[in-house]
Amino acid sequence: MPSTGIPFPAIDPVLIHLGPFAIRWYALAYIAGLVLGWRYILRLISQSRLWKGPAPVSATEIDDALLWAVFGVILGGRIGYVLVYDPMRFIAHPLEIPAVWHGGMSFHGGAFGVLVALTIFSWRRGIVALSMMDLASAAAPIGLFFGRIANFINAELWGRVTTEPWGVIFPGAGDQPRHPSQLYEAALEGIVLFIALRLLTHHTRALQRPGTIMGAFIAGYGFARTFVEFFREPDAQLGYLYGGWLTMGMLLSLPMILAGGLLVWLAPALHQWFTRIMAKSPAKQSATPKK
Repeated sequence: MPSTGIPFPAIDPVLIHLGPFAIRWYALAYIAGLVLGWRYILRLISQSRLWKGPAPVSATEIDDALLWAVFGVILGGRIGYVLVYDPMRFIAHPLEIPAVWHGGMSFHGGAFGVLVALTIFSWRRGIVALSMMDLASAAAPIGLFFGRIANFINAELWGRVTTEPWGVIFPGAGDQPRHPSQLYEAALEGIVLFIALRLLTHHTRALQRPGTIMGAFIAGYGFARTFVEFFREPDAQLGYLYGGWLTMGMLLSLPMILAGGLLVWLAPALHQWFTRIMAKSPAKQSATPKK
């Protein structure tokens, strides 16, 4: 006999059809996250009290970096999902690899893609790379929030079977109620993590210590994702990796806690190292007077 639970709301993943084209909530979530994150970063660099003197990045440079971040998150997120979560499917159906509108993005891959893209951008412009990463990290929970809401609308990445009264019966997931783990992630990775980083940026001198916000974000995401993995159904093609509890999400997130903590601790040393590296960037070299 089917269990009681909250029926999944009748939400069409497609907001509107325009002839052969479809505008999906999933795509709008990415756009909203990127645009609002960009505006939030501009707000951060405009507040002089958060920095020692002027911000190390200009508004024009933030505008230019947005396109790099877009390519980084989309390419990294998709490649990460293809390689880690479902490689055999995409080997069999390679034409599905660019179909990001069907879902299938890896946060870890997207984060790595943004890291690479913004590092290259910072190198080319002679910008303090860790400060750029701090700004991107401070805004990242905004995109995570909208992304997880889109996962819920798509009725994907649902949670494990539950008897809790807020369990949701997702289409395609059987007739038993499941944890709405997408909403748990939206709350923890989006709202809670944003507030925590906001407290660091506005009530400590974290932005004056390049690398600190980036480290706090990495560790905070690792904690939040690891916790939610206990409620989230593992990907069907992977299942549990060990002992009926270890998932790929945990395996990728647990090291982030250690890495984020180390980054916060080693931020001054890493900043000095990046500064020496960036001194050799094309922008810095072209600005050096010829003798």
